[in-house]
Amino acid sequence: MKKVILTIAVAALMVPAFAQKAPKEIACAVMASHKVNIAKATKAKMFADYKGKRYFFCCEGCPATFKADPSKFAKAPSIPTPKKGK
Repeated sequence: MKKVILTIAVAALMVPAFAQKAPKEIACAVMASHKVNIAKATKAKMFADYKGKRYFFCCEGCPATFKADPSKFAKAPSIPTPKKGK
């Protein structure tokens, strides 16, 4: 019985270690050296969706550059495109 309780306790402690948190910042899809706050970029509509992924931008010029040739930036850091209503 003690082994079962110990096993459950250890498993409960390990779960948070493996849980992934959503990133708060991500690199700009066009200017990779610039960090972008995901929440602020989302509110400002500084993002583009492409093939099921959402890419974020650091400045006003980046969305047009991305949209001109999105496949060029497809390997940039991204998140899955959020489902409608989220």
